[in-house]
Amino acid sequence: MSYALRDHTADVAVEATAESRDAVFAAVADGLAAAMCDRVPDEGERFDVTVRAEGLEALLFDYLDELIYQRDVRGVLPVDNEATVAEEDGEWTLDGSARGVPLTGLGARDVKAVTYSEMAVEETPDGWRAYVVFDV
Repeated sequence: MSYALRDHTADVAVEATAESRDAVFAAVADGLAAAMCDRVPDEGERFDVTVRAEGLEALLFDYLDELIYQRDVRGVLPVDNEATVAEEDGEWTLDGSARGVPLTGLGARDVKAVTYSEMAVEETPDGWRAYVVFDV
């Protein structure tokens, strides 16, 4: 599983690849954390995240939006993300968790929101790929 930050006009994009759908969702979330902070301390408590949506792209959007919301409400940077993605009767669900590193003293950059601009979640011959643009 890996991610890379990509320049995108005035925004920042994350491109992630992984062997599984679960891992690519977690990799994009780790990329979001990397867009906000260069160095992550080992501290922080894990918290759970659950989101539901009608499609994979909507699920990825809602997942990342929830992580940004948790950052704002809890005052933490969500790192070491884990995700399990499932589909049942046309509804997609993500059950995951993240380690919340306190933002105090981190000097984290502000990522305002996730966007649908150029968003992609796709299976490839090598696994899964996701691309997301964030408003900074």
